[in-house]
Amino acid sequence: MFGRRTGNQMLDRTATLKPFAGAVPELNGCGRDLRIDACRGIALWWIFLDHVPNNIGSWLTLRNYGFSDAAEVFMFLSGLTCALSYGKARQSGGWTGVIGRTLWRSWDIYVAFLLLTAACAIVVHLAGGGPLADKSNTRILLDQPGVTLAHAAILQYRPVNTDILPLFVLYHLLFAPLLWLLLRAPNATLGASLLLYALVHVFGWTIPAWPNGHWFFNPLAWQLPLVLGAWWIIEGKRVRPWVTSRTVLVPAVLYLLISLIIALSWSVKPLEALVPRALLTLFYPMDKSNLAPLRLLHFLALAVLAVWLMPRDWRGLTTPVMRGAILCGRNSLPIYCLGVLLTLASHLALLDISEGLTMQIALSVGGVLVMIVVAALLHLVMIKPRQQLHAKAVEQPTRSELVINPMTARALGVDIPPAVLACADKVDRLKMLFAPVRESGCRADPVPAIAHAFGPPAKSAGQDVD
Repeated sequence: MFGRRTGNQMLDRTATLKPFAGAVPELNGCGRDLRIDACRGIALWWIFLDHVPNNIGSWLTLRNYGFSDAAEVFMFLSGLTCALSYGKARQSGGWTGVIGRTLWRSWDIYVAFLLLTAACAIVVHLAGGGPLADKSNTRILLDQPGVTLAHAAILQYRPVNTDILPLFVLYHLLFAPLLWLLLRAPNATLGASLLLYALVHVFGWTIPAWPNGHWFFNPLAWQLPLVLGAWWIIEGKRVRPWVTSRTVLVPAVLYLLISLIIALSWSVKPLEALVPRALLTLFYPMDKSNLAPLRLLHFLALAVLAVWLMPRDWRGLTTPVMRGAILCGRNSLPIYCLGVLLTLASHLALLDISEGLTMQIALSVGGVLVMIVVAALLHLVMIKPRQQLHAKAVEQPTRSELVINPMTARALGVDIPPAVLACADKVDRLKMLFAPVRESGCRADPVPAIAHAFGPPAKSAGQDVD
């Protein structure tokens, strides 16, 4: 399937999505890969911590330890999950289903962006405006609400820290044709994406913003990590042996170490002497709007290292911190919007109450905890109808379920081994874990389910990706 293709064999990619669903050994199209949810949740935490100004909590993020930050991570993971989610939609509803879902998700994010823009203005207005209005880019919205909202409606105006949402409005809108191309010619599509990225840096192409300037995240450049993520879902099995080879790992680690020293030298004065002045001038400032090539290379090196350090059965996924990250990652759109509002509230607290270290730590920890709590509540709201649906589905027991019942078994003269009775509680918990998977018609992956059966309850599938 991933070998050489000749003639009409390439059309096998789109005849059905069975090859697509099994294209990557670790993401087999059934259930969710908890690593994706966990990494997206952590990226959301990092984005919040980085957006709070002069925050000691930002030292827990990628930003101070290399050239890239949480934005590259989030964009790549969104490409992964978009390919998986819309690939399943293609299986069940064809391309009509894919187009319908992409349009609906794009509209969903668009509405969230407009509501978040209005919410930012309300928060700043209630706070009395002042410096916060200027720092959040809401001064013009408060002074000229009509014309500003009109430009926000066409994605030309954005308050600070909301820039990534218009990006996803466009990307989801265009993901159906992108997926169509990737399924037929994945390498050519990735090559076209790389070419567009290169042309942006050669000719300086940008998208204008209002009232001046351009989009902070240039969609013509930032499409590359998204396409890379989707491409990996389709071609990852073929290139994985090369990506995980020492030939790639060693240069990746060396590049990460060099970028670590250079990035720390920007903040830690004693380290400046270790880096030649000409090199510092060459690397700084690092262009984020157009995704500087060195930023992209740094993220790719991190991705190579992550593949080595985080196998699918990584035990760290069962820790309380990772379970909180998984919850946030599964509800990325509302949690991102919440993070923007928490950033405004934290900024206001730093301006009006205290900028001390204790306040910074309290705001950082408190903000992340609020995100986890809200994500948990959203999870409960979404899982309750699912459980009710499952309860209705099992109201009429099958013959095998009747036999498993001890009283019925005795009445039928069936002997149940004591070991089975002793494990009844564990079996019940496993049935609850498998319920969401059975509803989707997939075969359950027993390894993560059994691992959770003897610990905290597992989380069921949440929203589609952003």
